[in-house]
Amino acid sequence: MATLLSVNVGMPKDVPWQGRTVHTGAWKAPVQGPRMVRRLNIEGDGQGDLAGHGGEIRAVLVYQVQSYHYWQKRLGRDDLTFGIFGENFTVDGLPDDEVCIGDRYRIGEAEFEVTQPRVTCYRVGMRLGEPTMAALLVAHHRPGFYLRVITEGRVQAGDEITLTRRDPEALSVADIDALLYLPDRDPAKLRKALNIPALSPGWQQSFRELAVAQQPKQEPGWPGERAAAQQPREEPEWPGFKTMRVARIVRETPTVSSIYLDTTDRTPLPEARPGQYLSIRLAVGDAAPAVRSYSLSSTPTADAYRISVKHEPHGKVSGYIHTALRPGDLVDIASPRGTFVLEEGTRPVTFISAGIGATPVLAMLHRLAATRDPRPVWWIHIAHDRAHHAFADETHALLAQLPDAHEHIYYTGEAPRPDQPCVTQGRPSASSLAALGIPADADVYLCGPTAFMEHFGGVLRDHGLRPERIHTEQFSALPAINPGVTPTAAVRPHQPPGPPGTGPLITFSRSGVTTPWSPVHGSLLDLAEACDIPTRWSCRTGVCHTCVTHIVSGDITYTTPPLELPEAGTILVCCSAPTTEIVLDL
Repeated sequence: MATLLSVNVGMPKDVPWQGRTVHTGAWKAPVQGPRMVRRLNIEGDGQGDLAGHGGEIRAVLVYQVQSYHYWQKRLGRDDLTFGIFGENFTVDGLPDDEVCIGDRYRIGEAEFEVTQPRVTCYRVGMRLGEPTMAALLVAHHRPGFYLRVITEGRVQAGDEITLTRRDPEALSVADIDALLYLPDRDPAKLRKALNIPALSPGWQQSFRELAVAQQPKQEPGWPGERAAAQQPREEPEWPGFKTMRVARIVRETPTVSSIYLDTTDRTPLPEARPGQYLSIRLAVGDAAPAVRSYSLSSTPTADAYRISVKHEPHGKVSGYIHTALRPGDLVDIASPRGTFVLEEGTRPVTFISAGIGATPVLAMLHRLAATRDPRPVWWIHIAHDRAHHAFADETHALLAQLPDAHEHIYYTGEAPRPDQPCVTQGRPSASSLAALGIPADADVYLCGPTAFMEHFGGVLRDHGLRPERIHTEQFSALPAINPGVTPTAAVRPHQPPGPPGTGPLITFSRSGVTTPWSPVHGSLLDLAEACDIPTRWSCRTGVCHTCVTHIVSGDITYTTPPLELPEAGTILVCCSAPTTEIVLDL
């Protein structure tokens, strides 16, 4: 018979960590006597980060005394007191390889349901002083698990734990944990996991995505797709950078120029997907070569690409492109990449852009026009005035080739002329956007300044569009994901403090920072944080893949081997260091 050995609670508090402040409820301590367990947590307990811990699905965390004994021996520790793993219930029994998701247990007056394994989080390592603890819990199949409260009631140490229901799929906590975080997934187990109603929504979504990823992929343009969408087989991408020639430069507006690039050796170029971007490396002045990324703005041909660049007031690279780059110059280009791409399908398509944000959606419009795609298309663009409206004639002509197109242009700085029936002065409001008749089942592609995308994304969701059908492109660094870290004022990315390193150059292309590597930084993530570059992470030990980042060029080594390698062309910055000069899409 399993037994509740200790009830542990603790309210969130601010804890100093690596020069930052973390708001966390990981510090739990045993309490005596009965405690009331309610739907969201135990009396006297709280969670600091409700995005990853707590809530109805994760009200109570359970860990086993047998795992305490295991880690005492494995880590050589004799100071592991109940609650140090962040658990609310320390139990005798209920091993992770026997307890199943969906099982129900009665403890004292309350009844509980098992919903998911423990989240892989750096804070358990922070609490124990063992930075790799999140990875060890997964690798050794001892994560612990969360409970949902089915019936509220009082519990206390010494209560017996009784199984009241066994889930029919019989997938253990250890099985489910390995299915998400470890390689060589069993497709049959993946299907079974999706049949467990008790499994938390977040894990269900992750498993749905993994199931889709395991399905055989069909190359575009091969049997099974409609003939109108057929495309030639893709040429392989090239590693790192290759030299290309500036074929011509076209001034689109006073601040936007299009750069046409062709090959120097006449080899065919890989076909980019509409919406992808190129990274360009240029020697600007005496500093290290600078790397920037610019969206492809038209359908590539076999021997040429087009990017379009806005001259930013203080942009070192955009300024060089506009004032110094000439036809015939040679530049280094990385192969097309990016996930903001036009999807196949039959649903209506809506493009909403502002300013230079038109470039990736213009490439998508080129693709639709080339095939005379029958889907209804809405093109909504905001510019300051006609003089600064890049690609106005080009987009109008492309839309004219489509059987069901709707064009709506907004000028914020001037009134439309009589011969501009599709132009409106001002910006689209929520009501005027709703009046355009955008269908609720449309795929929307949204590109422009961050505030613009956040605003119109919210308007579209309020209009009834599903969030997963609203696609956005972020030109600058992506918003940070630093769970539990107390926010501070944003700082412009910069060189790291202290003496410069002597190792290979590291370029963060989205942030415009190039700096030499120094081993004082434990990982590429540590270096990025020292430069105040927005980063994304959760476990910091190579398990959760939140930190996965595209590597444009160069090679790395893993200082802590990840439990599962990321996809080709990407790395985990939380546990990697460079072996050569590298360029990261960060």
